Amino acid sequence: MKKFLFITVFVLCITGIQAQMYIENVTVADVIHKKLVPAQTVVITDGIITAVKSGKQVKVPRNSTIINGEGKYLIPGMTDSHIHFFQSGGIYTRPDALDLRKHVPYEEEIKWGHQNMENFLQHYLRAGITSVIDPGATYNFLLLRDALKKKQNLPSVYMAGPLITTYEPEVFKNLGKDEPFKLSLTVEEARKYVQEQLPYHPDFIKIWYIVSGANPQEKKEKAKKLEPVIKAAIEEAHKNNLKVAVHATERFTAETAVLNGADYLVHDIEDEVVSDDFVKLLQSKKIILCPTLTVSENYYDTYGQKKHYNTYELETANPKSIGSIYDLKHLEATSDSTWIKKYKTRFNSPQISSYVSKVDSIRKVNLKKLSDGGVTIAAGTDAGNIGTQHASSFLEELKAMKESGMNNWQILQSATINPTKILNKDSQYGSIEKGKIADLVLLKANPIEDLDHLTQVDMVFKNGQPQDPSSILKMTPESLVQQQVNAYNARNIDAFLEPYAEDVEIYSFPSTLLSKGKEQMRKTYTNLFNKAPDLYCEIKQRIVNLNTVIDKESVSGMRPGQKVEATAIYEFKNNKISKVYFLY
Repeated sequence: MKKFLFITVFVLCITGIQAQMYIENVTVADVIHKKLVPAQTVVITDGIITAVKSGKQVKVPRNSTIINGEGKYLIPGMTDSHIHFFQSGGIYTRPDALDLRKHVPYEEEIKWGHQNMENFLQHYLRAGITSVIDPGATYNFLLLRDALKKKQNLPSVYMAGPLITTYEPEVFKNLGKDEPFKLSLTVEEARKYVQEQLPYHPDFIKIWYIVSGANPQEKKEKAKKLEPVIKAAIEEAHKNNLKVAVHATERFTAETAVLNGADYLVHDIEDEVVSDDFVKLLQSKKIILCPTLTVSENYYDTYGQKKHYNTYELETANPKSIGSIYDLKHLEATSDSTWIKKYKTRFNSPQISSYVSKVDSIRKVNLKKLSDGGVTIAAGTDAGNIGTQHASSFLEELKAMKESGMNNWQILQSATINPTKILNKDSQYGSIEKGKIADLVLLKANPIEDLDHLTQVDMVFKNGQPQDPSSILKMTPESLVQQQVNAYNARNIDAFLEPYAEDVEIYSFPSTLLSKGKEQMRKTYTNLFNKAPDLYCEIKQRIVNLNTVIDKESVSGMRPGQKVEATAIYEFKNNKISKVYFLY
């Protein structure tokens, strides 16, 4: 009896000290039934949702943590279902597509990517993205994934190892554990490379089903010849309880992959409008499809030097990776100027515009048809590819999905509950239900009314821990200076002014005051941006010393045919630029 009483008291004590949190009077987005439920109280206990009830039905104990959700909207944490950490989103990240290795060695790009994986994850979390799926990484990134799992305040990462591929670009060969591809042209090689990944515990296997040819018939013949390789890789993965994602953008490669057991198609079909039979096939096989509508155009716009990032993107993306996109302008003055100018001309041509428009139209028609046909759609960006930035590109992708004809509820499902089905995690998170992990986003406005409201993040909950978006990512003086340089090159006045203090002072070195206050800056730089459409600032050298950043700058486009050489000294106070000194 004494033993029983002891156990009872012990259990009661443990129950009594459980960490509980109450989000009161909030409108909950029920993504399962596609409805908004007002005046709810969501109870979180030790990181798990333990109740979702009308506020009238919940009695809140004294000394509990209470979050006021009045006038706000609670959605499940979002998932970007297709990203790549081995790619930065910058101009130097894919030397097979744009070879600039003599300007930035690829080894430096790889090293920077390793150093900044955590930073990218913080960008994702700040945007309300609490999970990411990386279909194709490297062995070193799988090891990094494992190391970062220990940090409970970062997004969950689900990652495949190197892509088992039917084509490997030369630049990615012989990179050891940094190699993102494993060329498999035989059944034996396919099985071998699945087996090789197992000690690294990938969350799934990814196949890059690439076929080349002068015409569709030749491509189909090559696809058929490679079918045994695809089948072997899928069989070996399934034998080891791993699902399989496949890159297949042609209808016939996608169909071949599905008929051989693929689970997840990581791109939409872009070569033809799919038939009703194809839709039924995907629906019957419970295939999940990620459309990635925007990634290709981001390549073309970057090559054509016409990629325009908006204020949200300039303020949300990693400043270094987004800043490199503008480097093609100053690289025009190097030995690569001839082919860079040819790229610019080609990707601004009517022929390319017509091709992009045609493929974009096919993708969107197919997405609407697949979605209406009951195929599960998971939103994903293919972030990391040139021009498609980590975290900030997600909203652009969701808006492209809306242009295809999907409604806002379908899109919210594609960003929350649907991605969890890729790896059978739908019982763990993705909706606001009792028993699920409390990965949540508190919004200041209704996302069903307007997708832009997804950017109005009031609070993010990861494993039940509330985080203020402004505290998730520490912006350093260097990153803030780069952010305003990016916005200067984009001639975006709001993003340009964001890093500055309200009472900022601008000087001609050493002590001549040129302007005081952000509003005066707004007038001056708005006038400059309007008058100089080719404005571009190249950073020649940068020195960072505590709260001071010194940039040696070369500015073109300010005066016709001339460059202005200057040094800018940025001083920081309270994480804002408080003073700037210019030396000409």
